[in-house]
Amino acid sequence: MNVPEELRYSSDHEWVGGGDSGRVRIGITDYAQDSLGDVVFVQLPTLGDTVASGATLGEVESTKSVSDIYAPVGGTVVAINDALNDSPQLLNDDPFGEGWICEIEITDAADIGRLLDAAAYTELIEGA
Repeated sequence: MNVPEELRYSSDHEWVGGGDSGRVRIGITDYAQDSLGDVVFVQLPTLGDTVASGATLGEVESTKSVSDIYAPVGGTVVAINDALNDSPQLLNDDPFGEGWICEIEITDAADIGRLLDAAAYTELIEGA
């Protein structure tokens, strides 16, 4: 499994990148997309929505199941990846690149510090 060192991770298998400017990009991990199978639909959050850390952010439907996407940090949704509407398979093809889900303006920067680093996330998925 690919677990980029520069990202932070939730135990629900979302990743968070950035944060220096108070804005982070969020997606699902390689482990999550592999577990889901072929993604056929993504319900994206709405621009301007305020989400709490741990709240449902959207939904991913695959050939195997439907799974919630949880907000790994709290804040306001300031960008969404519209490309997923026409090409949901980007979550499978490039989960850490073109398959990002949204960007959030963080309410509390401490949320990032509560996430797992790459080593801790690797330990989590290897124990699964």
